[in-house]
Amino acid sequence: MRPAAGWVAVGLLTTATATSAAAAAPTLAIDLPAGSVSSQVLALGRLGGVSVVVTDARLWGKPVPALRGRMTVLAALRLIAARCGGAVEPIDAAIFRLVPGRAAARRTPPPRPRPPAPAPAPPAPPTPDIVVVASKRDLPLDHVAGQIMRISGRDLEFGGAGGTERLTSRLSTLASTYLGAGRNKLFIRGIADSSFTGPTQATVGQYFGDLRLGYNSPDPDLRLADLAAVEVLAGPQGTLYGAGSLGGLIRLVPNPVELDRTGGSVAVGASATKHGAPGYDAQGVLNLPVVTDRLGIRLVATAVEEGGYIDKPLLRRHNVNTTRIAGGRGTVHLKIADHWSAELIGIGQRIRGADSQYADWNGVPLTRNTRVVEGFGSDFRQGQFVLNGRIGEVRFSSSTGITAHDLTERYDATVAGDDPTVFLQTNRTRMFANETRGWVTHADGSGWLLGLSYTDNRSRLSRAFLSLGDRQQLPGVSNAAQDATAYGEASARWTKSLLVTGGLRVNRSVLTGAAEDTLVQSGPEVGATLASRRKLSLLPSASALLDVGADAAMFLRYQQGFRPGGLTIFDGYVRRFNSDHVATIEAGYRLGHAGRSPFAFSLTVAHTDWRNIQADFVDAGGLLSTANVGNGDIWTVETTASARVAKGLRVDAALSLNDSSINERTPKSSTTDDVVSAGAGAGGGAGGGAGGGAGGGVTARLGPIPNIANVTARIGLSYDAALSDRTRLKVDGWARYVGTSRLGVGPELGEEQGNFLDSGLTARLGWDRFGLTAGVTNLTDTRGNRFALGTPFFTGKGQVTPLRPRTFRIGLDAAF
Repeated sequence: MRPAAGWVAVGLLTTATATSAAAAAPTLAIDLPAGSVSSQVLALGRLGGVSVVVTDARLWGKPVPALRGRMTVLAALRLIAARCGGAVEPIDAAIFRLVPGRAAARRTPPPRPRPPAPAPAPPAPPTPDIVVVASKRDLPLDHVAGQIMRISGRDLEFGGAGGTERLTSRLSTLASTYLGAGRNKLFIRGIADSSFTGPTQATVGQYFGDLRLGYNSPDPDLRLADLAAVEVLAGPQGTLYGAGSLGGLIRLVPNPVELDRTGGSVAVGASATKHGAPGYDAQGVLNLPVVTDRLGIRLVATAVEEGGYIDKPLLRRHNVNTTRIAGGRGTVHLKIADHWSAELIGIGQRIRGADSQYADWNGVPLTRNTRVVEGFGSDFRQGQFVLNGRIGEVRFSSSTGITAHDLTERYDATVAGDDPTVFLQTNRTRMFANETRGWVTHADGSGWLLGLSYTDNRSRLSRAFLSLGDRQQLPGVSNAAQDATAYGEASARWTKSLLVTGGLRVNRSVLTGAAEDTLVQSGPEVGATLASRRKLSLLPSASALLDVGADAAMFLRYQQGFRPGGLTIFDGYVRRFNSDHVATIEAGYRLGHAGRSPFAFSLTVAHTDWRNIQADFVDAGGLLSTANVGNGDIWTVETTASARVAKGLRVDAALSLNDSSINERTPKSSTTDDVVSAGAGAGGGAGGGAGGGAGGGVTARLGPIPNIANVTARIGLSYDAALSDRTRLKVDGWARYVGTSRLGVGPELGEEQGNFLDSGLTARLGWDRFGLTAGVTNLTDTRGNRFALGTPFFTGKGQVTPLRPRTFRIGLDAAF
């Protein structure tokens, strides 16, 4: 029973795996030190992948002795309950409730005179909360202010592991460009800078664990395989994550290495695309203890071939845009001592696109009239070392990583009547990063966090024209950024219902840039060829979370974010663009937990002030460049709803509304980005940047934020039920409408895109550890126009990126 004050403490750790280990009640090696019920329950939930609801505050804080031995999760919970004077009530195979002993004693069977009939369903237990790993304090969702979306890894793998497009199909607040796998830019909550991939840093931070996947490179589009979950945090996250999280954050949470169980899974699938070539996908996971309870490894491998569907009549080629993706990761986990562990993680992925996926708007669908091949390639590698530990109630984590990302792109640059010409662009990025933090989290949501981080990112952009074997090298640029940061956050529960949080990040950036592949003469008329500057940034945050009833809360949140500047090429000259900055205030209401509560609902209203927007654009020669294009004003309304309409049947819906504008900048005679030193050509000063009038009147190209639809709506339906003791059916269907948006800022990039409906349906019939899957995407075989760009040299000439035609897939999966 709930206490009179209605206090409910929830301890949860969710770990989605590809197998049904929880249902099989495996025997685990339990080693829980003496402490409180809360500490042992959280540790046991993390180890066994279960949720435990504690309904009495007195139980939550009671001391219990150490618990060691080999036993099931239920047996361990019963021992903990016996030692604290409680009782365990299983809710299902993965959810348990810990109640005072007297509460269990009051649970009596139905009176004997009652006629035979199914017993009435017990009252719904308090909904287990979700631990938000991206909070950096392992806070339950009920203690986090802001809009947070969490998708389980099992749901993302349903129907075969995919890439980032699995996220965009499930979330109305996430948008993407569609140049191709490994080339896209991601946007959250209307914070979109441009359609192109230039030297600007991403507006969305992407992380695997505690380390970012990139700095100024596009989405690496890693396969979402063997993940516990993907967490998406909407709105700027500057205090905890620093530069490059203006719009929000995407964090991949991997499944942990299991030190006491050998197992894994395999999945294969074959696909057929209407009007296109066939494809396949394969995935394997292996978990192997090397030294039981001490050392183990976990390996993941994926391979995908996405069949092409675009034809090039002038080259007499069909289905030219086949894409092949191969990658994987490995984790070595070592338990050093009680509460201390170390991990080595390696990630790698290789993408090869035979050609681009755009088409001409010429009345002949899925064709492109060009005489060149526009293939692309992306190579991503990352190595991490992670150390985790605890001293008393203080937890520590330190992550160090090295990342390499190479992207090569080819664009058609043929001038009418001339020989076929290709524009070749290569972006080479190298990054070193470390983050070390310590934190304390209490059961009521109060606590603190202190952290240090350092990032060194270096990128080199090179460009050339290729025509009949001749190579014309073009000016390129190299940019380097070193960010040193100290940050902190603290939460206090002022009343039983009010949790207040404040934080601050102090960031010092050292930015350097230089011209490459050019012999630029010194002088103010040619802009800077070498420059460096330093910038100190303060990023405060504040939030208030108010409990307004059972499973209901309201929140108010203020957060900032920024991106440093750099160097770019404009009309053959090296120019500077300055840093930009966002400040967002949002208010929201949420009720229940999507996917868990019988009914869940959320509503968020946010306003963002975006100053000195960085954007990549096309210069007069058709080449990509970067400028500060103005100031932005963005209003966003987002709402979600989820309802269990029948046993095993759930309906979800989401709606995002965006209204934005870019306002003309006032010419500046000075900048907050002070130039400390400069080489030849630095006399250009502020004129060497793209602010003010730099960019040939770019500041006059006003309009809405590009690539953000005015409305995005999604509805989903899922059914999951047991057909027999050994057979289970799961069905998942969805439809997503994307409204209209513009390709970019200004009349040259003013083409409309969007206004299409995408959809998908997948079903799986499972027997114990084996399953058969069938699915179809783009049910209505919609063409649409996801993205009005294929090559920047022909903008405004009817380029479209159609949806992949209707595609069927069948698959097999097995766990062992």
